[in-house]
Amino acid sequence: MDFPIASIKSALREVLEQETGFGHYEMANKWDGGKMVLVPRDESMRSKEVPIDAFFKKITAVREKLRVLEQKLNNHPNLTREDKAELQQIITRAYGSLTTFNILFRDEEDKFAGTGG
Repeated sequence: MDFPIASIKSALREVLEQETGFGHYEMANKWDGGKMVLVPRDESMRSKEVPIDAFFKKITAVREKLRVLEQKLNNHPNLTREDKAELQQIITRAYGSLTTFNILFRDEEDKFAGTGG
């Protein structure tokens, strides 16, 4: 039986998400179908509209990349504990910078936390 490659990729992605706990973020219902509008100060320039769900996917992709970076950092055999701690602080501050976007998340436990959380 021949399976389309897209089906195999989709199934693999689903299994990986379930096993790693990554990728299970839900956007708050109030944002469904919404859009983000970026309006430049210069009125002669055009505004840019971005579907919120596309923006949400990009924000959660950044989170996943930060988590992968954290894992690689923590398991790196050649870094000292001090180096790991310093780099971990930078990652934590990056999470903190993303707390602005917590309004988009449906579930409290999925929200970003920085040094204060």
